[in-house]
Amino acid sequence: MRFKHLFATAAAVLTAGAANAQITDNVIKLGVLNDQSGLYADVSGPGGTWSARKAVADSGIEARGFKVEVVFADHQNKPDVGSNIARQWLDVDKVDAIVDVPTSSVALAINQITKEKNKVFLNSGAAASDLTGAQCSPNTAHWTYDTWALANGTGKAIVQNGGKTWYFVTADYAFGHALERDTSNVVKANGGNVVGAVRHPFPGTDFSSFLLQAQASKAQIVAFANAGGDTINSIKQAAEFGIVEGGQKLAGMLMFDTDIHSLGLKTAQGLNYTTAWYWDANDNNRAFAKEFAAANGGKYPTMVHAGIYSAVIHYLKAVEALKSDADGVKVVNKMKEMPSDDKLFGKGMLREDGRHIHPMYLVEVKKPAESKYPWDYLKVVATIPAEQAFRPLADGGCPMVKKS
Repeated sequence: MRFKHLFATAAAVLTAGAANAQITDNVIKLGVLNDQSGLYADVSGPGGTWSARKAVADSGIEARGFKVEVVFADHQNKPDVGSNIARQWLDVDKVDAIVDVPTSSVALAINQITKEKNKVFLNSGAAASDLTGAQCSPNTAHWTYDTWALANGTGKAIVQNGGKTWYFVTADYAFGHALERDTSNVVKANGGNVVGAVRHPFPGTDFSSFLLQAQASKAQIVAFANAGGDTINSIKQAAEFGIVEGGQKLAGMLMFDTDIHSLGLKTAQGLNYTTAWYWDANDNNRAFAKEFAAANGGKYPTMVHAGIYSAVIHYLKAVEALKSDADGVKVVNKMKEMPSDDKLFGKGMLREDGRHIHPMYLVEVKKPAESKYPWDYLKVVATIPAEQAFRPLADGGCPMVKKS
């Protein structure tokens, strides 16, 4: 019996060794790079690190002989800071995949660095559709949402419901520019008109002069092409200026449950926006949200947190199938070959241009009287099918896409 036990132990060690044979440094190392303390901390932040670690635990990969480590850092929403961290991680610390990266200017930099180093970029937090367009990379998976999907969902619905004239209040960096551009295209394609736009510093604090210009434009829709704290402060100050009372409507082109929580239902009620995921949509989402809230000071998860979880699950499946994390392009290609399927996003696929395809949801913020329990903020107005939710493959200008 003793020899049988020793043989079994030795076999287990050999199996684990074989599993890790092509794993760099015998560790699959994930680096969560996001805003840990600033404007987007609630959207992603420490909760993003928790979501990545939760995905590792739920994947069961470690029980099958693989070792996984998750590290994190704060890019402070600055491309130079994010780039320096990424290079240190990839060159010295042997990180295999960089995860999340809200703030599109930082994400576009990481997109290039991971391509240069042949590592993997699992983007959940950044929105610029250029990441699967002109700047697409064979090393990048753009998971959760993008500016085209937001524009297609929210912009199209508002125009079709009579919001024909638009004025944009836009964050003056890559994300804001992309969101204004993509939404303007949708507005015009559906018979609307953009009467003007103004760009504010990122991050912003005082939006008064920009809101006064929006008010003076007499546009039916004042659209905020910004996010996080900028959107919260824009909408709060718009309320102080009586913009809605004056007959104009507000459109938050990128919003999160955490924004609604900060604004309160009295201020946010009636807002429409597009999301990839909602915590209260089904039992799996609710279970994830409950565990997330318990670990994150009562805050509930956003679609970015869910996207991190989903992307990491699929990445680990691809690495396990290859038994290697060494070649970033090979890992992403394996992710494209395998359909994605996890408890938060369900079934999906990673397209040729690196865009993950799944349904999106047009939601409306409830009135205070409609909310029955904490964080009960949204009702789903429409489900946008996966095949309609994202920009058609042929329209993005991604050099990797084969011309038919």
